[in-house]
Amino acid sequence: MIKLFKLIKEDFANVKKNDPALHSTFELFFNYPGLWAMFFYRISHSIYNLGLRFLPRFISALGLFLTTIDIHPAAKLGRRVFIDHGVGVVIGETVIIGNDVLIYQQVTLGGVSTSKGKRHPTLEDNVLISAGAKVLGNITIGANSKVGANSVVVKDVPANSTAIGIPARVLKRGYDKTPLSHNKIPDVNKEIFEYLIKRIEVLEEALPKGKQEGIKKKDHELEKIYDNYIHSMD
Repeated sequence: MIKLFKLIKEDFANVKKNDPALHSTFELFFNYPGLWAMFFYRISHSIYNLGLRFLPRFISALGLFLTTIDIHPAAKLGRRVFIDHGVGVVIGETVIIGNDVLIYQQVTLGGVSTSKGKRHPTLEDNVLISAGAKVLGNITIGANSKVGANSVVVKDVPANSTAIGIPARVLKRGYDKTPLSHNKIPDVNKEIFEYLIKRIEVLEEALPKGKQEGIKKKDHELEKIYDNYIHSMD
């Protein structure tokens, strides 16, 4: 019981420490559904671990009704997990979340199978899941990694990486230690389209007119762009 209250106290202190939008302790009680979802989860999870089933599910349902955040009481969430804004977040039964994880609104940590056993994701320490992202199946998001907004992740993401897109691709570049550096994630789709357009321009200039001067130089520059695109992904 002492550990439970310590975890709840730490959750409240974590918001006060890390959210610049918080201007007073009073706001914690009315403007942070993610914090209250964690409060209901901590209680329901501790009761669930005692072997009870109905009461923790009832507490979880009450938390869902009040916060619009659905956390299964059997999920294992670490310390200082913060669900910011939080509306529409779903965290499945066999989810495992490490410490200091940040989750935004409309995120789903769900399964892709109806079989029993581990069927939901594992998020290691210091992971950031951006708004609208879906992380599905028994996969692992490595420590310090980020998932871009509205991405759909169905494969493992290595530590210190960034995953973006549908289905998500893992970038070898674009990772930044700053928690909210979404603006530094490269737009690989844009890059490949720019490459293709410039490649067509080179071919159109070379074939009809038979011009060879400068073509090799342009072609070499495009190869660098293409290599940069390929090496940005696993």
